[in-house]
Amino acid sequence: MTINLHHNPKSFRDYLELAGRGFCMGAADVVPGVSGGTVAFILGIYEDLINAIHAVNLDFIRRLVTLRWRAAFEHFPWRFLLTLGLGIGAAIFTLAEGLNWALRHHPALVWAFFFGLVLASVFVVRKRVRRWTPGAFALAALTAVGAYLLVGLTPAQTPDAFWSVFLSGAIAICAMILPGISGAFILVLLGKYQYLLNAIIHLDLLVLAVFMAGCVAGILSFARLLRWLFNHYHDLTVAALTGLMLGSLRKVWPWKETLETITDRHGALIPIREANILPSAFTPEAALAIGLALLGVGLVLGVEYAARRPATAEIQRGAAGLGR
Repeated sequence: MTINLHHNPKSFRDYLELAGRGFCMGAADVVPGVSGGTVAFILGIYEDLINAIHAVNLDFIRRLVTLRWRAAFEHFPWRFLLTLGLGIGAAIFTLAEGLNWALRHHPALVWAFFFGLVLASVFVVRKRVRRWTPGAFALAALTAVGAYLLVGLTPAQTPDAFWSVFLSGAIAICAMILPGISGAFILVLLGKYQYLLNAIIHLDLLVLAVFMAGCVAGILSFARLLRWLFNHYHDLTVAALTGLMLGSLRKVWPWKETLETITDRHGALIPIREANILPSAFTPEAALAIGLALLGVGLVLGVEYAARRPATAEIQRGAAGLGR
């Protein structure tokens, strides 16, 4: 079965653009509260990603196992997935330490930028619902409330055994490809975010391999469900995803007051319950945070405008042709 993708790379420029999209997704996935799926939706590759993952089926695996690699990869979108995966991996390994430092020392600035990104994304993605019916509005409201409550949950403490790392990967990857639900935040709820961030920074390959195995198992099953929903209930699915993004804004609000903390095994204080507040004064940092939020909004709207221009030009050329 051939999978037709809108963004399957053909030229060197296509590869660079797709890797850049992957890099943006990876940068979002590092931050607990921002979803790489949101970025994929903004950049117009979300449904391509779901379709490409769906191509990993029993026929493909059977051909790999029987060493018929040429037949396996003949119609498989490996260029798309490899290029996107390299971009995501490059962002995670190059930005993890820097973002970890920024979240510790300037959290309001980091959250403000991503708040702007997610807020603008809600307005961009809602346009992809072809017809807003009462059912679509109700589903968007329901998922918004669900996401709002989810991001307010208190993190759990789970063991660092390999089975727990595997399950964490399977659960988190499902969230990572859902716009609005952050896979990194799910890892926070499962008590695995800091553990895996340290594994990335210190290149603990065994822990990372177990986590990646869980991710593969989770994404192969969940992508099939999403693809079926897109094919059969496109508008309702996009409406639900829009609600998820709207509800997740609670997590990425820049100014927070810590209500409760726990001490991890290394003696560091980790907030487990926070309340969103307004800045106490209009300080230079508050002004910079507002500026970064506006930058995030501008980036999303700019990307959406740039993505819309080729389609608009194509329509205009078609109309001109009909006029002649």
